[in-house]
Amino acid sequence: MGIVKFIKDVKSSLGLEESDKSTKKKSMKKLLKKLNIKKNELDEKLKAKLDKKVKKELQEELAIVNIQIKKGDKILQKLNTK
Repeated sequence: MGIVKFIKDVKSSLGLEESDKSTKKKSMKKLLKKLNIKKNELDEKLKAKLDKKVKKELQEELAIVNIQIKKGDKILQKLNTK
């Protein structure tokens, strides 16, 4: 998956606002920062007492965010080695 496509897919799937055009490395850093904020928010929501259905949905969303953070880190490492 290309870097630009990954950034667009993550932003659209998580409903993150569209940012101005900038370099790939800078965009990845901003995106990873937003993903980490989203992860922290989901962790806080999961600590509260919730219905099983809501809790399961939050856990699934957290799993998706974690996967996207891992992919983003790999892409950022590739950009740093260039």
